Amino acid sequence: MKNFKFLLMGILATFLSQHTVLAQDWANLKMFQEANGSLEAPKENEDRVVFMGNSITIGWLNSRPEFFEGKPYVNRGISGQTTPQMLIRFRQDVVDLHPKVVIILAGTNDIAGNTGPSTLGMIMDNIKGMAEIAHANDIKVVLSSTLPAYDYPWKPGLEPAGKIVALNKMIKAYADEKGHIYLDYFSQMADERNGLPKKYADDDVHPTVEGYKVMEPLVEEAIEKALKK
Repeated sequence: MKNFKFLLMGILATFLSQHTVLAQDWANLKMFQEANGSLEAPKENEDRVVFMGNSITIGWLNSRPEFFEGKPYVNRGISGQTTPQMLIRFRQDVVDLHPKVVIILAGTNDIAGNTGPSTLGMIMDNIKGMAEIAHANDIKVVLSSTLPAYDYPWKPGLEPAGKIVALNKMIKAYADEKGHIYLDYFSQMADERNGLPKKYADDDVHPTVEGYKVMEPLVEEAIEKALKK
């Protein structure tokens, strides 16, 4: 019986230790550590671009890998992430990769409350923080509009559409003030509800292939503008 108690205590201690380690990596810094370590430094005259974001960003790579193939594009989206998590991993997953341009697409998961309540001001503070870090490291900044969303399937009833409209006005105003590029996906994709139509997102949030095809020429144009600045 005594040995059984010691065994049980050992199993419990191991479980708690593993749980604590996982809980501490709140920003999921481990996600791209290996990939970052194996990524070679940019070649001479390489116009490297890092895509920083959430499931919409990583879903782009998964749904449309051909868009990224043969281009100096590095995708660093993590599903479910909010702007404070992105801010924490920004140096590791953007600055240390030495891109010329960063594309920041964020905000919808903050409005959904994925990591707790968040005001639009709090979201903007984190976006500004990422932009300031990039600018301080001679990285051109492209600030994307948050994509339309009429409702969140994992958290229905929050009525995010109006908040996204307001957030995008704030993002654009900040981009204009600081001389960053504002990338307007919203006006090209929103329907009459200020949401995403089914042809662009089956679940009201995550783009379909057709949705990404709308985004691709817009981001290419924004990258070209940023590189010329």
